[in-house]
Amino acid sequence: MTRPVVIPLDAGDALARPLAEGIGAELGGIETRRFPDGETYLRHVTALTGRRVVLLATLDRPDPKALPLLFAAQSARELGAREVGLVAPYLAYMRQDRRFREGEAVTSVHFATFLSRCVDWLVTVDPHLHRHAALSEIYSIPAVAVRAAPVLADWIAREVASPILLGPDEESEQWVSEVARRAGAPHLVLRKVRRGDRDVTVTPPDPAALGGRTPVLVDDIVSTARTMIETVGHLRGSGTAAPVCVAVHGVFAPGARDALLAAGAARVVTTNTIPDQTNAIDVAGPLGEAVRSLMAEGGPA
Repeated sequence: MTRPVVIPLDAGDALARPLAEGIGAELGGIETRRFPDGETYLRHVTALTGRRVVLLATLDRPDPKALPLLFAAQSARELGAREVGLVAPYLAYMRQDRRFREGEAVTSVHFATFLSRCVDWLVTVDPHLHRHAALSEIYSIPAVAVRAAPVLADWIAREVASPILLGPDEESEQWVSEVARRAGAPHLVLRKVRRGDRDVTVTPPDPAALGGRTPVLVDDIVSTARTMIETVGHLRGSGTAAPVCVAVHGVFAPGARDALLAAGAARVVTTNTIPDQTNAIDVAGPLGEAVRSLMAEGGPA
C-alpha cells in the first residue's frame, strides 16, 4: 500500500513534518527557483505515481505563491499522482466577498474558482467567513474549515491567570464565546467601526466589567492590528492589567507587531498557520485529523 506524500511548497515550513507524521505520510519535496526574467522553475523530487499528494502552502502574501501552487498541482497529476489535495493553513482572498463598489472584483469567488481547478480538496483553518456561510458556497471541491477554538482555549487556560476574553466586534460573538466557554472564562464583545484599512474606532469596555481579570483580546486575523492597538491603549489608559493579544492568523503588516507591543500588550500570540516569531499555538494536530478524515472518505490509500 503506497503511503501518501506531503510536499511543502516552502521547504522551511515547520508544519510539514508533524503533518506528515500525523497522517502517516512520507515527507516529500520540490525544487524551485526563479529564472532571471522572474518566471518559476519547479521540479518534483519525490516519486508520485499512484500516490495521494498533499501540498502544504499557507497563502499569506498569495500572489507570488499562486502560480507555483498551480505548477506543483498540475505537474503532480502529469507525473501520475492519484489525487492532489491542498492544506492551506491560512486561506487568502476571503475578505472581498461582495462587490462594495461598482466594478470591483469579488476576489473570494475568483480565487475559490482558481483553487478548485488546481486541487481535488482543501483543508484550511478558520477562514474569514463573513457573507459566505460556508466554504462550499464558493468552492466546488470538498473544503474543510478546521476550528482553532479548541487549541486557542487550551493555550489561554494554561498560560493566562484569571482571563476575560474580549472579542473585537459583534460579528465575533459566537466565535469568542466558544473559545471562552472552552477556556472556562467570561467574555465581552466590543463595538468596532472600520472606515478604512488603518482607520478603526473601538468602543472600550468598562474597566469595572473586567472584574480585575487579565484581558485577552482574541481575533481571527491580525494584519494592521489597528483594532487591537486601539483597544490595548484604552485598557492601559484605564489602569487594567496589560492585555494578552491572541490571534489565529498573524498576517502582520510591516510594523504592526511592534506597534502592538509598544501600545502596551503584555504578549502577542498566534497559531502557526503563518510562520512568525509570535507562533505559540500548534494547529498540526487538528489539520492532520481533517486530512485523515478526507482521505478516509475517499477510500483506502
